[in-house]
Amino acid sequence: QEHLVESGGGLVQGGGSLRLSCAASGRTFSGYVMGWFRQAPGKEREFVAAVSRRGDFTYYADSVKGRFTISRDNAKNTVYLQMNSLKPEDTAVYYCAADRGIMSTLLSDYDYWGQGTQVTVSS
Repeated sequence: QEHLVESGGGLVQGGGSLRLSCAASGRTFSGYVMGWFRQAPGKEREFVAAVSRRGDFTYYADSVKGRFTISRDNAKNTVYLQMNSLKPEDTAVYYCAADRGIMSTLLSDYDYWGQGTQVTVSS
């Protein structure tokens, strides 16, 4: 079982950058596909990005492609989300999640979730 803890959120001006981290406490971190999702007020939680078990394949939502980068360090049991050129519409609670199966954009395919970290982008 994985216990996931996100960090790195905060308030940033539009055009700025933030780096989110998600630390996993389990022993089998490298056995999971890792993903980032976000949920804005009044909206459903949506897929942002995912990274394969070895970190050699990534996939992004169209809304963040070219601005966000997902990566992982299996030695540190940590997955990252580097967010550049932030926009007010990126404001949301960001969640990391672990998937025991194949890479997916579906919330229902992810088995473990963190508590989330707030990202607020001012205009």
